Amino acid sequence: MMGERQTDGGPGERARFRAAIAIGAFAALLIGLFAWQPDDLYLWIKALHVIAVISWMAALLYMPRLFIYHTDAAPGSQQSETFKMMELRLLKVIMNPAMMISWVLGLYLAWSAYGFGGGWLHAKIFCVFLLTLVHVRFSRAVKAFQRDENRRNARYWRLMNEAPTLLMILIVILVVVKPF
Repeated sequence: MMGERQTDGGPGERARFRAAIAIGAFAALLIGLFAWQPDDLYLWIKALHVIAVISWMAALLYMPRLFIYHTDAAPGSQQSETFKMMELRLLKVIMNPAMMISWVLGLYLAWSAYGFGGGWLHAKIFCVFLLTLVHVRFSRAVKAFQRDENRRNARYWRLMNEAPTLLMILIVILVVVKPF
């Protein structure tokens, strides 16, 4: 489609449609796994959980970068409108579904494999809760940028870019090392 801009409605609709198909396929795979009950169901769920977490982290690391550049764009400018579209699509198409899938599969794993027991697991869930608060902060920022009401500067967003990274490091150490 020559001449079609990514800020037009068509590409957004197609992106949402493709995302819905991907989420549907993911859900069908999960339903199939639970119906099939393979001996290695735990490993399948764990693999899908890791995929969802990687997607969520990618979005959490990319979103504040968009905010940094968006703060330099004049409200109402074409550049600002492009950033608005990018932020909204990232939030709705990747970040929100990936977070929900991460939580659901993670809680299933915590229950099925560990019975929600273990200090490392409690600390991990707490860190994931903090990561979810970062997600909520970014979601609210997307809405503020949509209304041209961002009150934060690029330095703030650079600092906020570190929060998901630090929490991810803690979570990985807790899961792999299980220090307590």
